[in-house]
Amino acid sequence: MKPVRVGLLGLGTVGTGVVRIVEGHQEDLSSQVGSPITIERIAVKHLEKYRSVSVDQTKLTEDPWEVIRDPEIDVIVEVMGGIEQTKSYILEALDRGKHIVTANKDLMALHGAEILAKAQEKQCDVFYEASVAGGIPIIRTLIEGFSSDRIMKIMGIVNGTTNFILTKMSQEGASYEDVLAEAQQLGYAEADPTSDVEGLDAARKMAILGTLGFRTNVELQDVSVKGISQVTKDDIAYAKRLGYEMKLLGIAERQDDEFSISVQPTMVRKGHPIAAVNGVFNAVYVYGEAVGETMFYGAGAGEMPTATSVVADLVAIIKNLKLGVNGLKAIVPYKLKKLKTDEQIVYKNFILLHVDDKAGVLAQITQVFAQHDVSLESVVQQPNEHNPDAEIIIVTHNASKANMDKVLNHFEGLDVIRRIKSVYRVEG
Repeated sequence: MKPVRVGLLGLGTVGTGVVRIVEGHQEDLSSQVGSPITIERIAVKHLEKYRSVSVDQTKLTEDPWEVIRDPEIDVIVEVMGGIEQTKSYILEALDRGKHIVTANKDLMALHGAEILAKAQEKQCDVFYEASVAGGIPIIRTLIEGFSSDRIMKIMGIVNGTTNFILTKMSQEGASYEDVLAEAQQLGYAEADPTSDVEGLDAARKMAILGTLGFRTNVELQDVSVKGISQVTKDDIAYAKRLGYEMKLLGIAERQDDEFSISVQPTMVRKGHPIAAVNGVFNAVYVYGEAVGETMFYGAGAGEMPTATSVVADLVAIIKNLKLGVNGLKAIVPYKLKKLKTDEQIVYKNFILLHVDDKAGVLAQITQVFAQHDVSLESVVQQPNEHNPDAEIIIVTHNASKANMDKVLNHFEGLDVIRRIKSVYRVEG
């Protein structure tokens, strides 16, 4: 049996896991695809670097083009990261008729449409399960498991770093700054954590999920993004008191053919299964018109969970190769993109106000909500020994984003309101 030859771009954490699985599970993999799988060439940054996995040194090169242009290689597995240069590698590999597996969320969020169109033109497969939620097979589920349903909502914890931070803040009452420092020490957060904590990583993943779920080309600029750097331990304490947990959620919602996608800190009712997802774990909740509620939970990162998704894609490509159906499964967006307006985006809100502690203030505040057609679910005046002002906590019923923006703008000019301390979406 002729082996299927693989070229690997990158031998970092995930690349090492791919080598371990391909070499360690060879018998199982061969029995599934009907031939051996061999990793023929590996592009690395430094030839001499120590590696925790044993690799034949003659297979290593510092030049990715050597891997791309090797005529013997059937499939390129890209786990090196990067965007523009990596895109050029992948496009040339497709031009040469090679199939692609990538774990690169940044690349697929920014250039996925172009890459998939090229793959379709060249009748090649491009699979990217590992780009979102690590070991959770959410992309294959959206494409295949929901192929007969209409997805109405995708709501996910898709960034483990921020979930670790918010979980520790909730369980230990610690400050954001202290937990971030701990996350950096443990290796969960980068030295520059901006991409994670400001929601950019999650936004890229939600753009990919939205594209697949709604069959339209969701671009990064279509995602409204707010990170967790302004979340305080007081915010989390108030959330817990009201029966909520704070999570950084990506939320994609569709009504008819119009959709909205956001990433933002959200108060999730404790009875909702996503509220119980803690630490570095990920979870994606999907609501289908026919099937109703489903949820997918698991490790969102790490060497072996992510490598498992990569190798699963590799197996799928080889099965297609044997059947002669490569390039026929690409989901190229076909629906016209229609974004919801702020009038159509509707959800509950939590608002914490610092106000003058005197009679008549609450009446003025509730009058503003009524004026802008926002009804209230609950209003609590909360004593706080650390704050000389009165604190008022409000949870609204469902209200449009447009009307809530009008309320908050009105509050800015109201003398009795000292500070709009916090505003969060409420779910569940």
